[in-house]
Amino acid sequence: MDSIKTKPRTLELTVLSAENLRVNGKTATKNVFVVVRAESLTAHTTSCKGNGSNSNGFVSWNEKFVVEVAAHARSIAFEVKCKTSPTGSVRDVGVARVALSDFLGTVVPDHCLQFLCYRLRDWDGLKNGVINFSVRDLAAAPPLAKVVGGGCDGFHGFQEVVGVKSEGCSSSSASDNAVVTGIPVWWRNNI
Repeated sequence: MDSIKTKPRTLELTVLSAENLRVNGKTATKNVFVVVRAESLTAHTTSCKGNGSNSNGFVSWNEKFVVEVAAHARSIAFEVKCKTSPTGSVRDVGVARVALSDFLGTVVPDHCLQFLCYRLRDWDGLKNGVINFSVRDLAAAPPLAKVVGGGCDGFHGFQEVVGVKSEGCSSSSASDNAVVTGIPVWWRNNI
């Protein structure tokens, strides 16, 4: 945790979408955009999306940014806004402040892409939609030799994975010891 606070980071952050957005009790689906800040004056802004059609407040961007996070920063803010008039008047829809410790220095290696969603709150503190984004630390990517044996796809070395031996595999290159991987052993919820 201390290393997160003491060194600057370079994050690849993709703003994917937002849903259930409202302005004055009405669904916000027109001219919606997101401003991303990492406790600095530097801001990254998505393009305006949404045509005003009835989509239950769902807006999609899928826009990628490289965000420089200063050593003192402890969070990233996602500010969802919309233009409400032809003159360019901007209204705040909601904001989500995401602690860096929520996705850096966790069980998931920092270089792995993580998909996250957070509740948006308006300036009165009321729930106002959800923001969906992905993030990974660009500087934490391990050398290629480490990725081959223990990449993001299986979390090798972090958890045991349940396997079911595959029978009658049609591929001629499949070995007799082929295993289908699935639900992690520690996941014991009733499905």
